[in-house]
Amino acid sequence: MNQRRLGRSGIVVSEIGMGTMTFGNQADEATAFRVFDRVVEAGIDFFDTAEIYPVPPDAELAGATEEIVGRWLKGRPRDGVILATKVVGPAHGWFNPPIRNGKAAIDRHQIRRAVEGSLRRLQTDYIDLYQVHWPDHGMRPEDTLEALDELVREGKLRAIGVCNEDSWGLMKSLWTAEREGLRRFDTIQNNFSLNNRRFEDELAEVCRREQVSLLPYSPIAGGVLSGKYNDGARPAGARFTDYLNSDGERQKAMVRRFVNDRCLESAKRFMDVAAEAGIHPVTLAVAWSRQHDFVASTLVGVTCEEQLEPILAADGLELDAATLEAIDAVSRELPYPMG
Repeated sequence: MNQRRLGRSGIVVSEIGMGTMTFGNQADEATAFRVFDRVVEAGIDFFDTAEIYPVPPDAELAGATEEIVGRWLKGRPRDGVILATKVVGPAHGWFNPPIRNGKAAIDRHQIRRAVEGSLRRLQTDYIDLYQVHWPDHGMRPEDTLEALDELVREGKLRAIGVCNEDSWGLMKSLWTAEREGLRRFDTIQNNFSLNNRRFEDELAEVCRREQVSLLPYSPIAGGVLSGKYNDGARPAGARFTDYLNSDGERQKAMVRRFVNDRCLESAKRFMDVAAEAGIHPVTLAVAWSRQHDFVASTLVGVTCEEQLEPILAADGLELDAATLEAIDAVSRELPYPMG
């Protein structure tokens, strides 16, 4: 599998990365181990997790995914896997962080506690990429960056990144790092898919000019681009089906973000594009994501081994000009709403 560099760091990763948020809840440890073994066999060496996984965040389950990854890593050559995890951050109303008594300020104390907890659960003495899961704009960026820089100098972290950030926040952090001589963010992990191309509006140009790599999450739009929610279908065991059946208002809000009339209609049209190109719609979605010059590794998630094959088929697949134009036509006709 082709490799790309994370920002200006010395770390290179596979163009497709393994997201892990389903393991420990939607999928058990035995399934996780089989999936991890299969993707490594296929050439994937980049694994992304977080201290609050699995999702949806739950105080009793928080950290379970890191523990599963840690047990799988045990006995393997550590330098054969590029490992990313995250400190939770304030979550901006999506949920109350179920760790450290709900404390989520990205200051030195909370960052150090989070790193030490992740190192213990992952059974490793360093983390390749450590990310701020949600930015804390109530903190001075230098306070967050100083804490992360300190941990890099101690050898506990190799590179740092941010998730769910906007153009202003990313540039503010990069400018602060340059001014203060601190370690800069090499990556940004945001939602980016055929159904949500908002990243291209401004952040893509920031990434190009500043040499920051995007790690797209939800490239299959939470499974919507596979077509499994088309025509009102609510497949058993699917994440958004479970969310709709829950009592959580934030979980239902997440469903509305991904499973709505516009997203379902665009998914149908993208499936037509995939059929015309003779490829699986999931393969189309992942191949489209990894073709962008500002993308380092497209993060995919599964709940079973069978879901891997159309994802892995995107490795090395270059979409032709006609297919890319057909994709753009759908996006122009059904643009992602602002706000």
